[in-house]
Amino acid sequence: MRRTVIRSEQLGEEYIRLEHESGLRILLYPMKGFRTAYAIFGTDYGSIDNEFRLEGEESFQKVPDGIAHYLEHKLFESEDGDAFTLFAKTGADANAFTAFDRTCYLFSCTENFGESFRALLQFVQHPYFTPETVQKEQGIIGQEIRMYDDNPGWQVMFGLLTALYRNHPIRTDIAGTVESIAQIDAGLLYRCYEAFYNLSNMAVTVAGNFDPDEAERILLEELKPVKPVRVERPQVEEPAEVACHEVVKKLDISEPLFYFGWKHTPLVDPAAELRAQVVYNILLDMLSGPTSDFYEEMNRAGLLNQTFGSEVFAGRSYRALFFGGESRDPHAVYKKFCRMVEEKQQTGLSEEDFIGCKNALYGRALKDINDVETTANALFSYEMMGLSLYDVTKTAASVTFSEVEQALREGFRPESGAISIVLPIQ
Repeated sequence: MRRTVIRSEQLGEEYIRLEHESGLRILLYPMKGFRTAYAIFGTDYGSIDNEFRLEGEESFQKVPDGIAHYLEHKLFESEDGDAFTLFAKTGADANAFTAFDRTCYLFSCTENFGESFRALLQFVQHPYFTPETVQKEQGIIGQEIRMYDDNPGWQVMFGLLTALYRNHPIRTDIAGTVESIAQIDAGLLYRCYEAFYNLSNMAVTVAGNFDPDEAERILLEELKPVKPVRVERPQVEEPAEVACHEVVKKLDISEPLFYFGWKHTPLVDPAAELRAQVVYNILLDMLSGPTSDFYEEMNRAGLLNQTFGSEVFAGRSYRALFFGGESRDPHAVYKKFCRMVEEKQQTGLSEEDFIGCKNALYGRALKDINDVETTANALFSYEMMGLSLYDVTKTAASVTFSEVEQALREGFRPESGAISIVLPIQ
């Protein structure tokens, strides 16, 4: 395996990057003073990948919404039983998740790392789908979908996504619908597995208390020889204008929930996109963070509480600015925020606030590197972007006040904004 040591002179830290002959990327970050090891075996494949073709194929194939999540569920099964039983024997805590642009299988442990790591590599590389087991899963996932239909936090977020996006598949629920998963069969699952679970489309990350030499030895023993597969996804034409400016739903809750936001077009260059995300993270903290004038005023007025927060919601092929929480009058919060942004576009931002928020972001980035789970997930995320873990701190240290001012001018266009509200049933 090709071996590289990724170093940060700025932080005095380093980790190991290996590249297997299959194209699999492996990131090993031993961390002194920790008892826990955390490992991820993930693929650059999520719910938005509902249309694709392999190299050499003429046309794109549309697959049912929710199939990536369905595949995640089914991969834990084998001829010998459930993969969770393997981890129960080693004492590891195993799990998996499907997001918009990735699917990850993981475990954490304080002992028996080698046995758990071997189990992770084995079951992810051995799919086992039959018509009977696939059909059985439809009822389980259908129940999960109906549960999320009644989840206020989930519904208010997807309400905003359906308002912001007209064409992008991110507007579709990760689990799909009861109707869409009914179309999934074993043949489609194998088709998606062979396309996206090719090792050249995947990465392994490990952080914490483990022996990297042992990890490398197990990888060499367990990785199956495969030829790289190139998957092509269609370009989605997403206009600047939103699908609609407001979505309102009613559920059994006591206090209204809201999400409002603005969609952006992400940059093609990974380093430039990371820089944009860092810039907007600083700006969001300046505009609406817990010490901002906006939050303090809304809090005093009884319109916002500690549930309020913001984020740069970003991944492969999408980026948006999100703000959300509870409020007895979401419209008043949204209107006040928009007026505040317009005023600051005219009067400018405080450079003192910028320095404070920039230092806070840098401090959070340093703190994250000292957390085993966060580090393993970040290693995976940045590898999928073609970047390193240390690019965040490096970028955060170099962001300028003028970049944040420019982001304020460009990031809140009226045609790209919308609000989602979930109201109590009267």
